[in-house]
Amino acid sequence: MIEARRLHILRAVADHRTVTAAAAALYLTPSAVSQQLTALEQETGHRLVERGAKGVRLTPAGEILLSHTNAVLAQLERAEAELAAYGAGEAGTVTVAAFATGIAQVVAPAVARLAASAPGIRIRVQDAEGDASLPMVLDRQVDVAVAVEYRGAPPADDPRLTHVPLYAEPFDAVVPLTHRLADGPEVPLAELAKDPWIGPYPGNPCHDVVVLACENAGFQPRLEHSSDDFRAVVALASADVGVALVPRSALRGMDLTGVVVRPVDGVAPTRRVFAAVRRGAEGHPLIRPVLDALRAAAEDA
Repeated sequence: MIEARRLHILRAVADHRTVTAAAAALYLTPSAVSQQLTALEQETGHRLVERGAKGVRLTPAGEILLSHTNAVLAQLERAEAELAAYGAGEAGTVTVAAFATGIAQVVAPAVARLAASAPGIRIRVQDAEGDASLPMVLDRQVDVAVAVEYRGAPPADDPRLTHVPLYAEPFDAVVPLTHRLADGPEVPLAELAKDPWIGPYPGNPCHDVVVLACENAGFQPRLEHSSDDFRAVVALASADVGVALVPRSALRGMDLTGVVVRPVDGVAPTRRVFAAVRRGAEGHPLIRPVLDALRAAAEDA
């Protein structure tokens, strides 16, 4: 009989592409992961992985088992949820990973709501960029991710995850006070093609939003300054070293001395924010109220 914990290991290896990375995510040693994979191959009677210079890839038999693994693990999550409901699990800890402005926009208000509506639920919050929180959910390091759609992200129909849409917000143009477009009501992105740009590092989902918006306007932004902290981005713009696109919620309460904030002319670049849990866990009596509170906070934002 196939052991479920070995299926967790198979999925981690498929996600991370190396035994070492999968072991780190699962808090195991690489040798332990290799031993469990060997045992799984013995249980199934098939070779499941192939090791090469660039890492590990699944064999066709491994891909077949992985497709069933996603369904099996989702069903186990549902079983845990139903058992917890049967036991009237009204108290416990839920860990939420979210990016900084997502924490301010929806996570913190959701925590305040839960303190009144479900005082037995304790929330632990971890600051993680939108592209980092989804692997943390899949690796069972956290229970809920508040993440951003980005190129390469698991799609909404990914069999490993359940997505809960929360909100979408536009990016505004941030230019120095002395900029030639500072006096206009809106900023046409195409007219910023020759400007130096300030923006997040590649890998940050907001980097993808900025680059894609500029590509749609007909140019590649010349990113001369990089920071994942939007306060730093705005400070650099106020120093007249470049222009930027910044999510509207990130600008709230920020010192905007030295810059002008304007909406983008036409279709504004937008980031779409959602919550994600392991598929099957959305009905857990501790996780369901957290998702409901996040949705309510997003509606009120």
